[in-house]
Amino acid sequence: MAGKYTTVERGVPNSTDYRIFFRNEAGCVVSPMHDIPLYANEAKNVVNMVVEIPRWTNPKMEICLAEALNPIKQDIKKGKLRYVSNCFPHKGYIWNYGALPQTWENPEHLDPATGCKGDNDPIDALEIGSRVAKRGEVVQVKILGTVALIDEGETDWKVVTIDVNDPVASQMNDITDIDKFFPGLLKASIEWFKIYKIPDGKPENQFAFNGEPKNAEFAKNVVAEVHQFWKSLITKEIQAPISW
Repeated sequence: MAGKYTTVERGVPNSTDYRIFFRNEAGCVVSPMHDIPLYANEAKNVVNMVVEIPRWTNPKMEICLAEALNPIKQDIKKGKLRYVSNCFPHKGYIWNYGALPQTWENPEHLDPATGCKGDNDPIDALEIGSRVAKRGEVVQVKILGTVALIDEGETDWKVVTIDVNDPVASQMNDITDIDKFFPGLLKASIEWFKIYKIPDGKPENQFAFNGEPKNAEFAKNVVAEVHQFWKSLITKEIQAPISW
C-alpha cells in the first residue's frame, strides 16, 4: 500500500507556501484524507497512517482540510509558522506522528468515555518503531492502543501504532507489549503530551482516564467509530464544517 502513493513538494520548506501533495499509482493527485483507505488489512488490525511529522523534527505539519486535495502544510498560529519546542530530554516529536485517513473526530459528538466532543480533525496516530519515516509517507501500521488527550476541552485521541515492517512488530499486539521492547517510551509519551505546550505559555494538557492508555481492542473500536463519522460526511448525513 505504501508504494502506491508518491508525494510532490511545492514551495519552500519552513515557509507558508510549502505543500506536500499526494499521487496514486496512476499519477492522479489524491486527498490523503479521503482517497487513501483507512484499512490496509482490517482482519489483521492493520491500517494506513499518513506521516505528517517524522520523529525528532519540530515543524508542526498537518493535513490541511481547508484546501483542495488536502495537502500537508505547516500549521500557522497568529500569523507565525508553528514549531514544537524541545522538551528535555527530547528533540521534537519522539515518534513518527501523523493521521489515519478516512477518519474524523466529530465536533458534535459527545464521547461518553471522555465527556468531551471531537476536535474536527482526522484521528492522530503515533508510530513507535525504530525507523525514522519520511514526511508524507504512507505506512502500514498495527494498532496497539490509544491515549485520550483532552485538548482545550476537546477529545483528541492519540492512537499508538507500530509499522508492520518493524523488526519487533510481529511480537507486539497490545499496549502492554510496548514496555517489553521499548522500555520507558509509553511513560515518556504521556509526559511529552502533558508538557509540550508549556514552553508556549500554556498549562499542562489533561487526559481522560487519568492518563491511562487503553488497549488495542478499545483503540480499534475508537478508530472504527471515527471511520463511521467520516463515512457520514461522505454520504452527507452530516454537513462538513464551514471551515473546510
